[in-house]
Amino acid sequence: MAIIETEAPLHEAHRDNHTHRDVNGGWLRPAVFGAMDGLVSNLALMTGVAGGTASQQTVVISGLAGLAAGAFSMAAGEYTSVASQRELVEAELEVERRELRKHPADEEAELAALYEARGVEPDLAREVARQLSSDPEQALEIHAREELGIDPADLPSPLVAAVSSFGSFALGALLPVLPFLLGAGALWPAVLLALAGLFLCGAVVAKVTARSWWYSGLRQLALGGAAAGVTYALGSLLGTAVG
Repeated sequence: MAIIETEAPLHEAHRDNHTHRDVNGGWLRPAVFGAMDGLVSNLALMTGVAGGTASQQTVVISGLAGLAAGAFSMAAGEYTSVASQRELVEAELEVERRELRKHPADEEAELAALYEARGVEPDLAREVARQLSSDPEQALEIHAREELGIDPADLPSPLVAAVSSFGSFALGALLPVLPFLLGAGALWPAVLLALAGLFLCGAVVAKVTARSWWYSGLRQLALGGAAAGVTYALGSLLGTAVG
């Protein structure tokens, strides 16, 4: 029978096994979405152009144009989206800050009622609310967490989101173009490299989400391959029709 000699090892084990990944950072979603979007959209664009029996030079120019346009579009879209979200949150925080300044007693009673509704004894809930409300900034943080579900000190950064989107999209979109820039004379090396990149991105994402790496990789590979196949077929049909 195992004997626990002291409580310290148990606490340390609990601490080591009870850590969590950062799920609030502003970089993960735009970075992952940007890389996937860059790979899939540029691969699909290039295969569609190639399917229309365009010259190699046209395919490369299309890929480079898709890289630049997509990267700037992603960055601008992420910046505007995150900035708007942050401005909305800051506006709500200002409303809460004003209420704390004008009606401190009501806000303290509201906080006490919230804790009481969660099972805290009334006297203790009022005492906790009183102590937390003694510091205006701490009171604002508590109310923001409890009422709005946000952390005022951990708001997403529009600049981080924009830079992450730009860099990840550009990196993803570069893969289908890279074989041509290195001297490839056919489409298949670009397709193989892009599909390998899709599988690798999916596998890397699985490290963050705790999903099976092979499942996540194959899922991204299938989606990207399907997009490339469809656009190549459309390009071939349109090229034949126009020709």
